[in-house]
Amino acid sequence: QVQLVESGGGSVQAGGSLRLSCAASGYTSSTYCMGWFRQAPGKGREGVAVIHGGSTYYADSVKGRFTISQDNAENTLYLQMNSLKTEDTAMYYCAVRRYCSEASWSYWWTYDYWGQGTQVTVSS
Repeated sequence: QVQLVESGGGSVQAGGSLRLSCAASGYTSSTYCMGWFRQAPGKGREGVAVIHGGSTYYADSVKGRFTISQDNAENTLYLQMNSLKTEDTAMYYCAVRRYCSEASWSYWWTYDYWGQGTQVTVSS
């Protein structure tokens, strides 16, 4: 029903910036939430940032450095990543679900649609 394609990943030195994009196609609704998740080698999947209407949610580890935004007219989600750290190295995934809540925004297993991911590598 919904197709997601990420882009914008790459390699950058610590302190640098990247901007990830997620292009959505198929049926979407203003009631859906969209977000970014990541998974580092040997680690579990974690929520990075989610946007739903006028609300945004961020992992504590990225607050003040990452900004999530969306262009509703183009059905595109963005993640601006500044002051990158080596700990940010991971595969980043765009995801969508039909309902968001403050308590469960980071529960990746509740999301309905996923992109294939884009790799972010931060070197010291």
